[in-house]
Amino acid sequence: MLFDTHAHLNAVQFDEDRDEVIQRALDEGVSHIVVVGFDRDTIKGALDLAEGYDFIYAAVGWHPVDAIDMTEEDLKWIEELASHPKVVALGEMGLDYHWDKSPKDVQMDVFRKQIQLAKKVNLPIVIHNREATEDVVSILEEENAEEVGGIMHCYSGSLEIAKRCMDMNFYISFGGPVTFKNARKPKEVAVEIPMDRILIETDCPFLSPHPLRGKRNESSYVKYIAEQIAELKGMSVEEVAQKTSDNAFRLFGISR
Repeated sequence: MLFDTHAHLNAVQFDEDRDEVIQRALDEGVSHIVVVGFDRDTIKGALDLAEGYDFIYAAVGWHPVDAIDMTEEDLKWIEELASHPKVVALGEMGLDYHWDKSPKDVQMDVFRKQIQLAKKVNLPIVIHNREATEDVVSILEEENAEEVGGIMHCYSGSLEIAKRCMDMNFYISFGGPVTFKNARKPKEVAVEIPMDRILIETDCPFLSPHPLRGKRNESSYVKYIAEQIAELKGMSVEEVAQKTSDNAFRLFGISR
């Protein structure tokens, strides 16, 4: 039983063979998937998939790169969607200083508003962080995000930052990069943090794990993440699958 906690099966890269991709995930032992919507179109796509498959759930939020496009109406819409029975988290949200489409102050404002909304509707949050670690963690602390907790999505930071996040009731989620041969920091963090704080994800169609780098990622490849964590932890893949799935069920409030 594998749980892909962060997938973009709503992406255009899957338009030609989405059903086949989902079936391959099931065939490889993936029992649950959370599809993430981060703007108007992808939120609608995530909800369509969640409504169409009983084992697919949705996270809805606004991506920091597109923060400048978010309106008050969009925020109200996300609040309305939070009561949907298949919506299990808000996000992905956060800060992204790699791209310059949205000014930093706008990103921060949209990020804070979504954290505040998550506390209002009592849902965990999914954090996107690119080249903005200290600001992301400081805002989470300032906004008392530990009240809802959530996921540090596709974690690549230090052990020190991971501990600060875990102190705020966040899980550390590993994706394809933890399998890369030169990925020293994610491997070190995975070794050191407790299993009851680890999640696994694909972020498909992005960030394919070794040995599939450069190809389109898909949910069935989450098994490679589980295998890498098992190797790092000295555990069986079955144990990693069980424990990371248990963590995801607990965080998202999904019953078995």
